Amino acid sequence: MTAIDRQSRVWVAGHRGLVGSAILRRLQAAGHTQLLTAGRPDVDLRDAQAVDRWFAQHRPEYVFLAAAKVGGILANSTYPVDFLQDNLLIQTHVIQSAYRHGVKKLAFLGSSCIYPKFADQPIQETALLTGALEPTNEWYAIAKIAGIKLCQAYRQQYGWSAISLMPTNLYGPGDNFDLHNSHVLPALIRKFHEANLAGRPAVECWGTGTPRREFLHADDLADAAVFLMQHYDSPEIVNVGVGEDIAIADLAASSKTWWATLGPWSTTGANPTVPPANS
Repeated sequence: MTAIDRQSRVWVAGHRGLVGSAILRRLQAAGHTQLLTAGRPDVDLRDAQAVDRWFAQHRPEYVFLAAAKVGGILANSTYPVDFLQDNLLIQTHVIQSAYRHGVKKLAFLGSSCIYPKFADQPIQETALLTGALEPTNEWYAIAKIAGIKLCQAYRQQYGWSAISLMPTNLYGPGDNFDLHNSHVLPALIRKFHEANLAGRPAVECWGTGTPRREFLHADDLADAAVFLMQHYDSPEIVNVGVGEDIAIADLAASSKTWWATLGPWSTTGANPTVPPANS
């Protein structure tokens, strides 16, 4: 068990994103008083020297590495260099400096896309590196796999506590609703929201609708991340999900039904409300 108490200096890297903001909320609710955050103007995580200076100045004891360049199928296909290179730089610099400056423990947030495209279902952690990746997001997946292996390498070579969590598809407050680089659930929510505002009778959904995905609220992931930081300390990766999946066509139909039950639409723009945790 890790002795991370309410006075420990904890850095949530990527605190403005979907995952990082949820972890920050969870820690704040638990009464942590020494929470550290840093936006792009404070430190560019792609800059090794800037990251090292930040660690030297702020001296975090624990790190949740949720910072990453993320996006959906379109964004991954359009910007493969950015998704591979930026994520390699971000995680390498943070992990390297965390070890160098005496961080007691680091939790690395990965993604379920690290697994082979045709992995047996339900996917077990042992499926990692047993087959070809999904081509539409392999750039992001390869970067995340490298992050996992870097954490394991630091543990093997130096005995340093670094754990890796693999969340399933996420949604929640702070999600990205941009139709060009969002994931499927926020994209559907925005499409139905805007169709309602415009009085359109239908929306366009991509693909056949037959692929299946598992979805987890970001706040539920945050609960798991904090729990694992406290109670887990092994090199093996840990899947974080709900154990149930849904076809995209059924997701679209259920999203439409859920959205229709909200009554008057009070939200506008690119950030409509999202279902609460555990829904």
